[in-house]
Amino acid sequence: MSRLTIMSETKSQRVIEDLYKDLERRIIASPPGLCPVDMASAFLRLCHAQTCGKCVPCRVGLGQLQKMIDSVLDGNATLKTLDLIEKTAVNIRNSADCAIGIEAAEMVLKGIRGFRDDYEEHILHGRCTQSLNQPVPCVALCPAGVDIPGYIALIKEGRNEDAVRLIRKDNPFPTVCAYICEHPCEARCRRNMLDDSINIRGLKRYAIEQTGAVPAKENAPSTGKKIAIVGGGPGGLSAAYYLQQMGHQAVIYEKRKKLGGMLRYGIPNYRLPREKLDQEIQVILNTGVEVHMQVDIGKDITMCELDAQYDALYLSIGAQTDKKVGIPGEEGNHVISAVTMLRNIGDDILPDFHGKRVCVIGGGNVAMDVARSAKRLGASMVGIAYRRRKEDMTALPDEVEGALAEGCELFELQAPKRIELDENQNVAALWVQPQIIGMQDRKGRPSPNNADVEEKRIPCDIVVVAIGQGIESAHFKDEGIPIKHGAIDALDHSGVENMSGIFAGGDCVTGPATVIRAIAAGKVAAANIDEYLGFRHEITTDIEIPAANYADRPKCGRIQLKERDTIDRSKDFEPIEFSMSKEEAMQECSRCLRCDHYGFGVFKGGRTTKW
Repeated sequence: MSRLTIMSETKSQRVIEDLYKDLERRIIASPPGLCPVDMASAFLRLCHAQTCGKCVPCRVGLGQLQKMIDSVLDGNATLKTLDLIEKTAVNIRNSADCAIGIEAAEMVLKGIRGFRDDYEEHILHGRCTQSLNQPVPCVALCPAGVDIPGYIALIKEGRNEDAVRLIRKDNPFPTVCAYICEHPCEARCRRNMLDDSINIRGLKRYAIEQTGAVPAKENAPSTGKKIAIVGGGPGGLSAAYYLQQMGHQAVIYEKRKKLGGMLRYGIPNYRLPREKLDQEIQVILNTGVEVHMQVDIGKDITMCELDAQYDALYLSIGAQTDKKVGIPGEEGNHVISAVTMLRNIGDDILPDFHGKRVCVIGGGNVAMDVARSAKRLGASMVGIAYRRRKEDMTALPDEVEGALAEGCELFELQAPKRIELDENQNVAALWVQPQIIGMQDRKGRPSPNNADVEEKRIPCDIVVVAIGQGIESAHFKDEGIPIKHGAIDALDHSGVENMSGIFAGGDCVTGPATVIRAIAAGKVAAANIDEYLGFRHEITTDIEIPAANYADRPKCGRIQLKERDTIDRSKDFEPIEFSMSKEEAMQECSRCLRCDHYGFGVFKGGRTTKW
């Protein structure tokens, strides 16, 4: 009889596991702007190394694909080679025995069809279409193009005011982003190759806490031009700030009582303190921005009148209207929209939810905001009904975990079907249909389908609908502004097609997006309006960035921002997050690899504004 042995990890297995982890970190830290053909070749080589070798399509076919793609990179291929690559990949995908060959071939097909122009550029001209215009990963992924390594270096030197000034060169909302930015800059931080990304937002928060409101630099001489901006949210205020800095007079027309848009009417105080927002807005207004509050375009003044009075016009109306679920009972009493609820909270009109059972429909950041707000308003139970899985939620993971930690309950894979009303037309319950997760859609998200089980009743007193926002575009359509799928149809440079002097950007063009993208849209619009008016102003800074040092940077854990205890923070709307200590900030700054100085960073241009 053969003797059995206990399976234990060998030294070679441990080394392989470490190599896989190193490979994962490199993939995570892979910067934007790389040659897609070279990347396809590298991934295909890895896939070929994984094959067991038993089936011909995988063992032989992947090797042939590898040789053909390498011939493209080496300049030995022709345009016919591309057709052969595609045919070979199709054959491998259809005949390989397992996922290794099938998915490798599918990856090649996606590449040859998705960036064929790159393949052709290599064959015809021996070069890649990608450029090294911005090779610093964190800067490239920041929609506003903020000089992140620069301000981290300034913070390390204790020059916090200079750090804030450097941020404001490209982003007039440093404080706002220090509190609520979704920090896309951290996604490809090269520090991921060693341990974990730099806590960029946390360092920005530290600099802000040390300095307070830093005034803007002096405006350029007046040009005599006046630009009307419709909407006083982050996009409109950003455009106004940069236009003022260029010497143009910006005039904002805002529909609400206060400026800020969704910063004020969509983000609760516990995430973004109102006094911090007001200070930030005041810095922008101090540049000379003129403001007209509670002006409804289409009623109080028309687009035609604005177009006649101003040299240019920027539409930044955001996306602040309700979206309906479209289920029976939605018109009942105590069925409210997230937009309405957060707007009232922004105007300091706090609803009384004491002892009430609240059901929130949705899975985005807004749904988490209203759920956590409901807890703070005294709700005895807060449930979040979402038709997909928790991991499929569009809300930031930290926001989801924060809501659950504060006592909210998640009903995942539960699709709302109808709202039960009592004899007085008040909410009595939310009925949901359990789902089973299914095939992936075109965006790669698994689609939910009705499970073969009965509907489920969730007793509640209030239903909050948080499934997204719409755009108030009716008047603009009547005025001749092109509307596509409910949004303003603007070109990449923010200009509205066939409408000279009229520009648009932010959520009213893209649909609901992040704050930093609205800020970036306002910044781009300001530059293009400036050029339309016959100028080419450039926002610069004379701040000297500290030189990079050659000190060793051993592996080190990432500093995470601490939060108030759950039991305390869920009772009020006070800020829940603490800033870094000086010790923590200095350690986190020391982790920065200064990609602006090393590697491809040496190819970057000067520290002028990126438009």
